[in-house]
Amino acid sequence: MKKLLLAAALTLSALTAHADLTATDVKGRTVTVPKVPERVVLGFYYEDYLAIGGKDAMDKVVALALSTWKDWRPQQYALYEKALPKLKDIPDIGNTEDGTFSIEKVIAANPDLVILAAWNYDALGESVKQFDTAGIPYVVLDYNAQTVDKHVTSTLALGTLLGQEERAKELADNYKNAFADIEKRIASLKPSSKKVYVELARDGVDTFGNSYGNAMWGALITQLGGQNIAKDQIGSSGPLSPEYIISEAPDLIFLAGSEWLNKPQAVTVGFGADEKIVNERIAAYLKRPGWADLPAVQKGEVFALYHGGARTLADYVYAQFIAKQLYPEAFKDVDPVQNLRDYYQKWLPIPADGVFMTQYHK
Repeated sequence: MKKLLLAAALTLSALTAHADLTATDVKGRTVTVPKVPERVVLGFYYEDYLAIGGKDAMDKVVALALSTWKDWRPQQYALYEKALPKLKDIPDIGNTEDGTFSIEKVIAANPDLVILAAWNYDALGESVKQFDTAGIPYVVLDYNAQTVDKHVTSTLALGTLLGQEERAKELADNYKNAFADIEKRIASLKPSSKKVYVELARDGVDTFGNSYGNAMWGALITQLGGQNIAKDQIGSSGPLSPEYIISEAPDLIFLAGSEWLNKPQAVTVGFGADEKIVNERIAAYLKRPGWADLPAVQKGEVFALYHGGARTLADYVYAQFIAKQLYPEAFKDVDPVQNLRDYYQKWLPIPADGVFMTQYHK
């Protein structure tokens, strides 16, 4: 009897160990893998994959979309390449942003799981069915929408498929709790009357970069009760006219900067950024015709934000930073910069060294 019971227990253990892992992604799709994947293709959300997957997660990546990491966030990528030496040898599959994404290369990598951003999935259209034909499971995540619900859904789905449920739950709870705290602080306050303008400060003063209506920075501002001047003017993203910006007279201006390659006039915010240079680049933007008279400029309420920090599991710190400008008294004890450092120290293999959120000073 003891032998039979032992055999039954071992059989049950084996079945449990090889049980399918099933999750629902942000598109409402049911995604199933027969075991924890050992071969992963990564289309986007590199840092979130590492935070959820843990310290050895990159060892499982057999192909990735390189340019949307290396070209968009070169300083960040360089730090990860140093911390994770195997990274530089991972094959590139192209990306959907410039039409170079190769489904053939993905299939040739023989992955157990493909991770796509919602915008990857949408861009691929009917082509994505080739993965179904090849029997390759893929999960669709969406951190770009900047909603707590989609952040949590994406995190828990990926955590389940990677066999990292506990880690994913802690990350999801951290994100939910951060926004719950923000909401608690502003619940008894009236929505801010401050008008807010956000611009992607990538191409220099002469080019008016994208602002954000119902996604990314725009979604955050609306969620925080700020008056986003791009709302109802554009959908997801797009530039506002210079005349419209001046007519709206924003009280707060946020310039979203990053580490872009070959963008010598960009507001260079991010890893390894220099505060003095960031300030000089912001100053150039403030010399635009008519900007000297804007309330935000007159009152010194002009800021830079790290564009690479949006659409991530750490973006609650930028929500805290924006909220701190909308409701200074309610957030006077909140230190978003330190919170970002703490997040990286706990969840990622590189430190958050650089300029990620800052206020312009003359």
